[in-house]
Amino acid sequence: MTVDTNNYYGNISISDNAIATVAGFVALECYGVVDLVAKDFKDSAREIFKKQRYSKGISVNHIENRIFIDIHCILKYGVSISAVAESLKKSVKYTVENFTGMIVDTVNVHVVGVCV
Repeated sequence: MTVDTNNYYGNISISDNAIATVAGFVALECYGVVDLVAKDFKDSAREIFKKQRYSKGISVNHIENRIFIDIHCILKYGVSISAVAESLKKSVKYTVENFTGMIVDTVNVHVVGVCV
């Protein structure tokens, strides 16, 4: 699916995969995030064949001009989970809003595990 918006330059269509790739890149740059993981076994089997590192573990939904993002990640052992999750939410929200020019309504962070 695509997110469509209009501005004085014309019509702009951004695919959900492009948004997921941007969100995944920002998520992996955040301190304390080790990796992104698929949310269930079916998605993890599908990810083996895709070879897309940045969009795995990211799901993007949109309703009208609002974007909803879910991030499934593994964090580094010893970091504050709540602090890393808040930082991750703010970073992804800021970057995706600047990338798309649309409002990111929610960023949900699901911590799947901790890596030692």
